Amino acid sequence: MKVLDAGCSVLVVVVLLLLVLVPGVTASAQAPDRTKPPALTPAHDLKLPPVAKRTLSNGLPVWIVEHHEVPVASVSLVVRSGASADPAGKYGLASLAAAMLDEGAGSLDALGLADAIDFLGASIGTGAGFDASSVSLYTPVARLADALALMADVAIRPAFAGKELERLRKERLTSLLQIKDNPPAIGATAFPRLVYGEAHRYGTGIAGTAGSVTGLTAADLRAFHAAHYHPKNAHLIVVGDVQPDAAVAMLEKNFGSWKPAAAAAAPRPFTAPAARARTVYLIDKPGAAQSVIRIGWSGVPRSTPDYYAIQVLNTILGGSFTSRLNTNLRETHGYAYGAGSGFDMRLDAGPFFATANVQTDKTPESVTEFFTELTNIGKPILAEELDKAKNYLALGFPQDFETTQDIASKLSEQVIYGLPEGIFNEYVSKIQAVTAADVERVAKKYVTPDRFAVVVVGDLKTIEAGIRKLNLGTVRVVPIDEILK
Repeated sequence: MKVLDAGCSVLVVVVLLLLVLVPGVTASAQAPDRTKPPALTPAHDLKLPPVAKRTLSNGLPVWIVEHHEVPVASVSLVVRSGASADPAGKYGLASLAAAMLDEGAGSLDALGLADAIDFLGASIGTGAGFDASSVSLYTPVARLADALALMADVAIRPAFAGKELERLRKERLTSLLQIKDNPPAIGATAFPRLVYGEAHRYGTGIAGTAGSVTGLTAADLRAFHAAHYHPKNAHLIVVGDVQPDAAVAMLEKNFGSWKPAAAAAAPRPFTAPAARARTVYLIDKPGAAQSVIRIGWSGVPRSTPDYYAIQVLNTILGGSFTSRLNTNLRETHGYAYGAGSGFDMRLDAGPFFATANVQTDKTPESVTEFFTELTNIGKPILAEELDKAKNYLALGFPQDFETTQDIASKLSEQVIYGLPEGIFNEYVSKIQAVTAADVERVAKKYVTPDRFAVVVVGDLKTIEAGIRKLNLGTVRVVPIDEILK
């Protein structure tokens, strides 16, 4: 009986908490209307903790967010240069330089550095994308001072040891070679090359090519680091169980002596590819059990004023499990395990693509269904579908801020793309303000099936004749070596 009483007490407490904390929950006995998704209002906007903004003595900006739930801290050094800054003929340089940062730094070699980080119960990661490079630290706050000293060595004083460079080079060359045996990797590599071309940096993956990686030297890595890793091109973000004044004192001790570059590298301009007639590119992978399909073209930069409308558009088209593409190719026809689409927004216009891995004998039919959905997305959107997409985005947004690392990652995005203050706090309101007319407008502007590149990787002896019969446009068979050269 006591157990029952305790359970009832807990139930009463839970009900009372729901009545107090959950918007729209009342004691009314009237059944809620479950025929449509709940309407979200500005009251549902995310409320992030304030950002304390400071600057170190050398001009390095620092953003600090107090997050005291767990005694840990995430520290991110964002360097506003990535693969897009690779010199011509040296593609993969930014990526390899970032990968080498924690392969020995300061007075420690690679193994010594790894042991020192593990001893603190911390982790340090490095990496590069097209628009930025980064060094990230995750550590118990009790070890923050010691961990920051190691992080500063990694960011400012990397060894770029020849032995470690040769090891990473071999690993990278092996990974590039393995692309030939992986149809999805072939598709992912071929699509940007065929859309942007060999001269545009977006036409080659972040890791570069076998030829470019083979030619990179330790001197190249040091020169890239000297030109791009400096206080005027960087930003520190701290999120965790810290006090701003104490955190700034530790950062000043470890990063304050970092000097600006003598001559900062100028950004390299790129010209977006010109729109053209639809072209089909076929890449032979004999015996492939599936065909890899990628359809699209150059999309939009992150700075586009159509950002929120595009988010809703893509959610409807291919950005969720219940999207049109996945419902069509997976649920209705059973041609694929999944299908989707995305706008890869960068400082410049990254690619838009719709994609799926489909069963070989249904490749032409799958391409037809892709174009059915790519064409229909430009037609008026039903109110129920619009509300469903907006609620999907709005209700899922808070999970991007669950941990200290999540918050640091989102603030890094704000730094890299120069996003305005409060942009995350108003995300829900901006999404909810998107109208059916907005979605129809951006669909007609950015989803233009008659100008798309169609890339299909598969067993050509099985699929080529059927694809040609679709009469989508010029068909070109592209050798794998042409893509990977």
